[in-house]
Amino acid sequence: MISSADEYQFLGWFLQTMCARKVIEVGVFRGVTTLALARQLPADGVVRALDISAEYADIGKKAWEEAGVADKIDFRIGPAAESMRALLAEEGEAGTYDFVYIDANKDQYTEYYELALNLLRSGGVIAVDNTLFHGLVTKEKLITSNSNVKGVHELNERIRTDSRVSAVMTILADGVYFVRKL
Repeated sequence: MISSADEYQFLGWFLQTMCARKVIEVGVFRGVTTLALARQLPADGVVRALDISAEYADIGKKAWEEAGVADKIDFRIGPAAESMRALLAEEGEAGTYDFVYIDANKDQYTEYYELALNLLRSGGVIAVDNTLFHGLVTKEKLITSNSNVKGVHELNERIRTDSRVSAVMTILADGVYFVRKL
């Protein structure tokens, strides 16, 4: 889904405050958040934008060009987990990213999170969207019967108990978990 205006504006501001240079976006959709992230990076910054398809991202590519940030966006098509594993396999990529934004298949959130931790530098931040999932993550019946709700709930529990990170869940948009790698 497309991020809300308050969310992508906050994320852009957040990248500025942390002086981010290397960013991964897991789930591009129409590229609105991609644009917001790329606009805040320095000239040598990069957003590795990962999505299963170019169908919707093609809508955003024109805006990337018009905003003068297309050269900062490395758009990769394929299953996000595979793309993240490919990044890990590239020399010099593991443990070097400042920020990872996750807003893709909810049933794969925990897998994306674990891969993101390996790509992230110490002190880097992961932002996970939709962690309140319309309040459905509190409904036991849905946690066991809906794979998306289950995926978000499992990740929330993983983060809550993960000693490798410091984290805070916000009520920004539909819930955004901010996770700092220790």
